[in-house]
Amino acid sequence: MSIDTEVKMELASPAATGETPSGPRRRSRGRIVVSVVAYLITFVILFPLLWIVLLSFQTNDTILNDPFSLGNLTLANYQQALETLNLLVMYKNTLILAVVSVTVGLVISYMAAFALTRMVFRSGRRRTQNTLRFYFLAGLAIPVYVLLFPVYRLDIAFGMFGTYFALILPYIAVTIPFNILLLTGFLRDFPEEIEQAAVMDGVGLWRMAWKVVFPLMRPVIATLAILNVIYVWNEFPFAVTLINDPNMTTVSLGVSQFQGVYSVNYGAMMASATLVLLPQLAIYAAFQKQVIAGMTAGAVR
Repeated sequence: MSIDTEVKMELASPAATGETPSGPRRRSRGRIVVSVVAYLITFVILFPLLWIVLLSFQTNDTILNDPFSLGNLTLANYQQALETLNLLVMYKNTLILAVVSVTVGLVISYMAAFALTRMVFRSGRRRTQNTLRFYFLAGLAIPVYVLLFPVYRLDIAFGMFGTYFALILPYIAVTIPFNILLLTGFLRDFPEEIEQAAVMDGVGLWRMAWKVVFPLMRPVIATLAILNVIYVWNEFPFAVTLINDPNMTTVSLGVSQFQGVYSVNYGAMMASATLVLLPQLAIYAAFQKQVIAGMTAGAVR
C-alpha cells in the first residue's frame, strides 16, 4: 500500500472527518422515537371514535358491564336509530343552517379582515384598527353558555324563536372571531407587490378585495368553510335552547333523543352518533389537503 493511499484512508476515517460512528445510530433512534410518538398520538385520537363504533353494536347491558367485549354484537341499535330519527329532515335542517351561516359568516369575516389590514382610519389610525381587531378577537374568550340567555331573549323579542334565523345569527356571530384571526394573519403576509400592480392598473378598492385578493385566498377560505361546517354540524347548546319544533331538529339534537329523564339508551345513542360522525369524516377526508394548505398558508413566504 502506498503512502498516498494510507493518507487518504486516514483523512476519510470518522476521527479525521469529525463524525462519530454513533451518528447514524442516533439519527435512526430519533426517527424511531418520532414515529412511536406519532403512532401514539394517532391512537389517542382514533380510540374514542373506534370505541363509539364498537359501542354502537352492543346492548345496554354489555355497554354497562363489559364495554370492550367483542361478543354478542347486534345491528338492533342502528335499526332503532333509523326508526326513531328522521334523518332526512335532520340532515336537511343542518345543511340549510350550515350553508347560510357559513356563507354569510365568511363574507362578513373577509370584509372585516380586509378592512382591518388594508384600510387606515382617520381617527387614531393604527390604534383604531388594533382596537377593533382586539374587539373581534375577544369573542374567542366568551363561552357559548354565557350567550344563551341573551340570545334567547333577543329571539323572543324579535319573534325568531324556533326558526332558522334563531340559529343562523348566533352561528355567524360565534364563527366570526376565529375567521378574522385566520384571515388577518394571512392578509398581513400577503405580497404587497400584487396589490401595488393592481393599483397601477386602476383597480378600485372593491375590485381589489374581490377580484385580486380573494381568489388567492382560496386555501384559507376552504379551511374556514370546512371548520365552520363541522362546528354547525356538531353545535348543541344553541340548538337545544332555541329550537322547540320537531320538524326543526338538527343532527346534534337527534342524538339527544335517546336520553330520557331516568334512563339512557346508550346503544341507540352510540349508533346515532356514528351516523352523525360519518358525514363529517367523509367531508374531512375529501378536503384534508385544503385544510392543511389553509392552516399553513402564509407560514412561509
